Amino acid sequence: MNIDWKNLPFSYMSADYNVRCYFREGKWGELEISSSEYIPLHMAATSLHYGQEAFEGMKAYMGKDGNIRIFRWQDNASRMANSAKGIKMAVVPHDLFHKAITTVIRLNKKYIPPYGTGASLYLRPLLIGSGAEVGVKPAVEYLFMVFVTPVGPYFKEGFKPVNMMICRQYDRAAPKGTGHIKVGGNYAASLLSIEEGHKKGFASVIYLDAKEKKYIDECGPANFFGIKNNTYITPDSDSILPSITNKSLMILAEKMGMKVSKRPVAVDELDSFIEAGACGTAAVISPIGKIVDPDVNKTHEYCKDGKPGPLSVKLYNKLTAIQYGDEPDPYGWIEIVN
Repeated sequence: MNIDWKNLPFSYMSADYNVRCYFREGKWGELEISSSEYIPLHMAATSLHYGQEAFEGMKAYMGKDGNIRIFRWQDNASRMANSAKGIKMAVVPHDLFHKAITTVIRLNKKYIPPYGTGASLYLRPLLIGSGAEVGVKPAVEYLFMVFVTPVGPYFKEGFKPVNMMICRQYDRAAPKGTGHIKVGGNYAASLLSIEEGHKKGFASVIYLDAKEKKYIDECGPANFFGIKNNTYITPDSDSILPSITNKSLMILAEKMGMKVSKRPVAVDELDSFIEAGACGTAAVISPIGKIVDPDVNKTHEYCKDGKPGPLSVKLYNKLTAIQYGDEPDPYGWIEIVN
C-alpha cells in the first residue's frame, strides 16, 4: 500500500472490512463481516429522527515487538453500555464488543501503522437505532458495527501547544442531559462553535457550565486538565464525558508523585495554572499554549517558549509508552491481539 504513515491526517481512509451485528426480536444475532462502507437503513430509523446513536473511539497500536495492543477496551465497552442505557437502546454485551473489535483488527492488520510512525489504527464502534418508528419512542431493532481507519494526530500540530478560545455563546450539553454519555447529539451541538473557533485561528473551543458560566466543562471533544502546586486538576461535572484517557492520566500522575484533584474548576482559576491541556483517545494530550477569553479581553498563557510543559510531556510519554508496549503495563490496561 502506498501510505505515508508518518504524515497521516486524522481523517477517514478506507480499510478492507468492517463487522456488524443486529439486535432483533429481543436478542443479538451473529457477528457479520462486510466489505461495504454503506449501511442499508430504513428511512424511518430512530437514529435518523430521534438521535438513537452512540459511539466509541479506540486505537490499536503496533509495538516494536510486532504485537498489536489495545488499551482498556473494557472501559470503552462499559461506556457504550452506559450510553445505550441513557438513550434507551439495546446494550452491547462485553463479549460481543470484544469479539467485534478483535475481529476487525485482525481482518485489517495491514492498515495498522508501523511502530515508530506515531500513527495508530483508529476503531469506531457504532450503535444505532435501525428499527423504523414514527412516534417518539425507542426502536426495537439496533445495529452494532465497528469500522477502522489508520490515523495520525487529531490536531495537525501533533504533540505541540495549541491555542483555544473560551466559548460562552454556545453550550455543548445541559446539566442532567446527555453530556456524560457518548452520543452524537453532543457533538452536533458543538460543531457550530468549533467551526467558529477554527475560523478565528483556534484549535478548539472551551465550553463552560451551561448553568452559571463560571466553570470549565470540556475542550471541544476532549477533557480539560490544569496543573499547579504539583497537582493534576480536572473538572468534576455531570455534563462532561468520563474520558478513559483522563482516568489513566490521573493514575499516572499519582504514580509520578503528584496530587490529583477532580473538582469544579472555575474560569477565574485559569491564571493560576502553570500547565494546561486537553486529553482524549484521539489526541492523548494536546498541551494548551494559551486560552483566549474574548468576552473579557483576557489571555491565559501556559507555553511562552512554544514548548509543552515538563509534566505534560512526562505524562504523555508515559501513557504512550504503555500503549505501544515500550514500558511495562502494571495496571492491566493492555491486551495483545494475536
